[in-house]
Amino acid sequence: MRRIYFDNNATTAVAPEVVEAMRPYWTEHFGNASSIHWFGQQARAAVETAREQVARLLNARPNEMAFTSGGTESDNAAIFGVVEASRRDTKHVVTTAIEHHAVLHTCQALEKRGVRVTYVRVGSSGVVDPADIERALRPDTVLVTVMHANNELGTVHPLEEIARITRARGVVFHTDAVQSVGKIPVDVDRLGVDLLSLSAHKLHGPKGVGALYVRKGTLLKPLMYGGHHERDRRPGTENVAGIVGLGKAAEIAQARMAEEGERVAALRDRLEAGVLRSVPLSSVTGDRAHRVPTTTNISFDYVEGEAFVIALDLRGIACSTGAACSSGAVEPSHVLTAVGRTPAQARSSVRFSLSRFNTAEEVDYALEIIPVVAEQLRSVSPHYKAAGTRS
Repeated sequence: MRRIYFDNNATTAVAPEVVEAMRPYWTEHFGNASSIHWFGQQARAAVETAREQVARLLNARPNEMAFTSGGTESDNAAIFGVVEASRRDTKHVVTTAIEHHAVLHTCQALEKRGVRVTYVRVGSSGVVDPADIERALRPDTVLVTVMHANNELGTVHPLEEIARITRARGVVFHTDAVQSVGKIPVDVDRLGVDLLSLSAHKLHGPKGVGALYVRKGTLLKPLMYGGHHERDRRPGTENVAGIVGLGKAAEIAQARMAEEGERVAALRDRLEAGVLRSVPLSSVTGDRAHRVPTTTNISFDYVEGEAFVIALDLRGIACSTGAACSSGAVEPSHVLTAVGRTPAQARSSVRFSLSRFNTAEEVDYALEIIPVVAEQLRSVSPHYKAAGTRS
């Protein structure tokens, strides 16, 4: 069976060049990067080269980069780190209602510790209004955390405008940029952020490694204690092979971003337009102008998204739904309901996310399959029949 992968926001294939760059650090260059002998210094040199590669991708200084186990750890380290470092008697954090759970659940954990958190709502565009962030600020606000690109919609938030607000108020600004780094230009100075999280496996690097950008002067209390690794920001023996892979993935992304971004956006638009043309009662959620080139979220009325994903998978096409299984019940995506989709519409939504390895042939094949699957699922939907809808 032909297999097509349209779930790149979940994870990407590791690029062949990345695998080759990592290979020596599983075999002959296996040393501990903290050791002073030759083996250790070979590993140390590789780690520092990767640090420079990642820093260049962000227009950051190498000494502002700390390697982590991935985006979730980076988010936790940033959010807990800023709050714990603050000496205020009362502490307040501002975020949005459509953040990734790595941020939302961390903020909820803070609430249990007595920290007040404001979850700013967003409109149907899926893009937060900076004025709403400003209105949410209080005298005791210590942190604003707003993602760069949303993982379900692909919409991109106006971080530069938010940064001007936070800087004027002396508030630390963090962004979860896991879904934007490597896909669109990310310049920490232009964006004005103080902290930025990224993950290798979202840009054709390996799983289990990420990084946290920490602007010089930003106070951050570490999550863990141990050795003096990563300038006391993150103790533990470095995952040298993974870090090398992240560095190589960053280098490739920087070199190919403009060309690949344009190509992948064209594929995304081709898929999106084809679905909207061939499947009645389908619609795109979120702002279609301000988004990363890889992502479209399409709602198919009278179709269960989970059933759609399974049916497409049986035909060799991998995509995803934002719904999550909890206690045996399928709950609608918090992102989709936050932008005004009804629970039924949220459950009928499917995310297609593309990458540099997708082709026009794959898109065209999917456009042959998707309308057929939608019609088949609607034909057995009691809600579709009750509505008297005809396709």
